Amino acid sequence: MRILYGVVGEGMGHATRSKVIIEHLVKEARHEVEIVVSGRAHGFLTRAFPSLKVHEIAGLSMIYANNKVSKFRTALQFIKSIPAFTENMDLMDRMREGFRPELCIADFESFAYQYARQHRLPVLSIDNMQIINRCKHRGQVELPESVRTSYRLAKEIVRAKLPRCDHYLITTFFFPPIRKKRTSLYPPILRDGILDAKATATVGDHVLVYQTSDSFHDLVPTLQKLPTRFIVYGLKKNAELGNVTLKEFSETGFVDDLKTARAVLAGGGFSLMGEAVYLGKPLLSVPLEGQFEQTLNALYLEKLGYGEYHHQLSGEGIAKFLDNVDRYAEKLTHYRQDRNHLILASLDELIEEIGLKGRLVDVEKEEESDDEIF
Repeated sequence: MRILYGVVGEGMGHATRSKVIIEHLVKEARHEVEIVVSGRAHGFLTRAFPSLKVHEIAGLSMIYANNKVSKFRTALQFIKSIPAFTENMDLMDRMREGFRPELCIADFESFAYQYARQHRLPVLSIDNMQIINRCKHRGQVELPESVRTSYRLAKEIVRAKLPRCDHYLITTFFFPPIRKKRTSLYPPILRDGILDAKATATVGDHVLVYQTSDSFHDLVPTLQKLPTRFIVYGLKKNAELGNVTLKEFSETGFVDDLKTARAVLAGGGFSLMGEAVYLGKPLLSVPLEGQFEQTLNALYLEKLGYGEYHHQLSGEGIAKFLDNVDRYAEKLTHYRQDRNHLILASLDELIEEIGLKGRLVDVEKEEESDDEIF
């Protein structure tokens, strides 16, 4: 089957997850695949799939400052990118005349989805974001009053992003009740390096820190005041600063440091959180302000006893977290995941069904549940 695969370029988690799926589609399932992707994820997938067509498209990128989303700078970046969006339309025309997809798969990406809608093609959603809208969270976690505004905004964005897909495959390490049809939950999609690291994971004396915003200036001074060894990724340089080691990103180096870490300090991004949970590493999560999906991840992380959710970073908070890592590590020993087998098998079944039936169901009227999300 000819499959158009769309990958959102914001953050690299979508790209690394999609790489696993696309490898399966091309090698194991023997489908023809073309990729549309924005941002720096384009370079990553181009290198990963030199034999495939990887089309670069315009997409929205978030701009951060001091561990917050900068709404003004993000809006300005979007305005500057508007002319590039016309090229997306030209690519859509060329796609219809050339590759002629039979199925579209979208990882929270709008181009592939819109192509499917325009040409009445089946479309599958594979991402972690849809859990915000398609599952029920009331009674599962308590939503802080301070994030209710970002929750309402996130819910509307996610609801409007990819409505009326044939099926939604949602990746997650927590499993709330499903509130909408055509929805199924699966463990996180993990790259081979993480899956293989499970067998040799140990507990070392360092804490792995992943910080995506290099404008967060208080990080290193805060860590230097603590009697613990820290290895920090994300600040884009190598340096030895007493008990703090800064490292430029290297996939193999990062996996090695993660699998031997005592614990992890990071934001609320789903990909690293899923990797840490799989490898049994307690995590202190400080979600980016204004990113509700990260807050939701952190709330469930804390509820399950896998780590802690902190509103802001502080030396005292880190110290208290480290005092409790053994308790969190014990909880994590009960987590189970059979590599990526479950979601790949389900995806194959859905594609086979689409090949036989075309559209899986009449999805023109998206059902609305009476259940409250929160």
